[in-house]
Amino acid sequence: MDAPKESGLRNVSSVCSIPEMDDFDLTKLLDKPKLTIKRERSFDERSLSEMSLSRGLDNLELAYSPGGRSGFDTPGSSARNSFEPHPMVAEAWESLRRSLVHFRGQPVGTIAAYDHASEEQPVGTIAAYDHASEEVLNYDQVFVRDFVPSALAFLMNGEPDIVKNFLLKTLQLQGWEKRIDKFRLGEGAMPASFKVLHDPERKTDTIVADFGESAIGRVAPVDSGFWWIILLRAYTKSTGDLTLAETPECQKGMRLILTLCLSEGFDTFPTLLCADGCSMIDRRMGIYGYPIEIQALFFMALRCSLSMLKHDTEGKEFVERIMKRLHALSFHMRSYFWIDFQQLNDIYRYKTEEYSHTAVNKFNVIPDSIPDWVFDFMPTRGGYFIGNVSPARMDFRWFALGNCVAILSSLATPEQASAIMDLFEARWEELVGEMPIKICYPAIESHEWRIVTGCDPKNTRWSYHNGGSWPVLLWLLTAACIKTGRPQIARRAIELAESRLLKDGWPEYYDGKLGRYIGKQARKYQTWSIAGYLVAKMMLEDPSHSGMISLEDDRQLKPIIKRSYSF
Repeated sequence: MDAPKESGLRNVSSVCSIPEMDDFDLTKLLDKPKLTIKRERSFDERSLSEMSLSRGLDNLELAYSPGGRSGFDTPGSSARNSFEPHPMVAEAWESLRRSLVHFRGQPVGTIAAYDHASEEQPVGTIAAYDHASEEVLNYDQVFVRDFVPSALAFLMNGEPDIVKNFLLKTLQLQGWEKRIDKFRLGEGAMPASFKVLHDPERKTDTIVADFGESAIGRVAPVDSGFWWIILLRAYTKSTGDLTLAETPECQKGMRLILTLCLSEGFDTFPTLLCADGCSMIDRRMGIYGYPIEIQALFFMALRCSLSMLKHDTEGKEFVERIMKRLHALSFHMRSYFWIDFQQLNDIYRYKTEEYSHTAVNKFNVIPDSIPDWVFDFMPTRGGYFIGNVSPARMDFRWFALGNCVAILSSLATPEQASAIMDLFEARWEELVGEMPIKICYPAIESHEWRIVTGCDPKNTRWSYHNGGSWPVLLWLLTAACIKTGRPQIARRAIELAESRLLKDGWPEYYDGKLGRYIGKQARKYQTWSIAGYLVAKMMLEDPSHSGMISLEDDRQLKPIIKRSYSF
């Protein structure tokens, strides 16, 4: 079948109607008998020392019941609640279900934003978007990173099938040949997104995938593979079903992703070198190098892989490589990316041009390059992982996703995690304001904005990725609050969101220093804004849900670090 011309995607070698897979059944990979799992057992991460001795399963400190539904009043919840749910919850579930995408009768994901102008036709119907393809762009696609909060919402509500379908479908797409112009991408690369095209006349479904060849800037999504591994672990943790992760296909998929990021090269650091626009911040924003978001997701994906890889001939080799990388990565991040009052003062007093292995200023950072704002921003108690560290460069900006994932993955030590929460409380107006939460702080502007963003009209100061406020990040903040024992912070943020989100039509992001205004180009009924709210509500009501996305601290990864003032 000839696919219609789409403004968001063009026909390249990664576009395929997959006629040879017309009879493909998403569940055929799971034909072998399922294991009988005791409900009291928890599929969790293992410490590095235990990995070399046993493949036994540990129990989380949080008592999590596999396969359970949320106690919150969702469509699938129990009627035993003794409190009145917020009226937004039912509206949110209705909107989330309206965003579902089906492939040959099976739900395989949720679109990025629901277009109310196209309500008369099913999502993905070819005729539905021809008249407004320029307006829709790629918001009618299923994005890997965008689907994560939707997947968690369905898992928490006891509906794992859609998550399983998504994991299998994206795993199938991973096997496609991926080319941008004359260059072939790595075999393990996961798509940024895919779109299901329904032809009502021929009654056929076609999948079109984007591995970066149609994205703005043509950048491959480094984070997609990490999110896939994290979601596979969340599915296993939620359902107690080990059979999906243990299939040869999923084992191979994990190994292919790990091969891409564990390959040896000229790197002198254990962190991953990345291009600008390779993650949630998918436009030029000066995050090239070693961005905190990618490093935190990388760390979490490595730890999730450890708990799911088999100890067969191939898996054992990867386990050993992962263990070595985790030790190096945790030391590097906790030592060089972490900043608090004392560390900032030390950097301010750095000497430069030090030569030898005894150098204190290992990256030759020039103290005069420290921006003025950070001296006022840094509280006496509190700290965070800065945005980037590379030779002679430190990006002191605060990034929400990277710091929250650092807490959830236990990349942050318990003391560092507590300090990040202290920062939230001390700098509430700057990081949360009137709508949670800032994707980064502060915004870049004037001459710096022109140089860093290339005069990007969408990333003007305090807008979109440049200091905009993103409601989707609410679920990450809530999970981090639960893990650090600060639920009151999450409750305060959720109440702020509830005051406006539904009334404003679930915008993608908000603009302004306080997040007061709906984003100038923000889409309404943004699916991950809806799902992020639902996940935050369900986790706050039943904190054990956070177990599917939170990893406990591994004592084997603790480096010896000088206690800082904020501790």
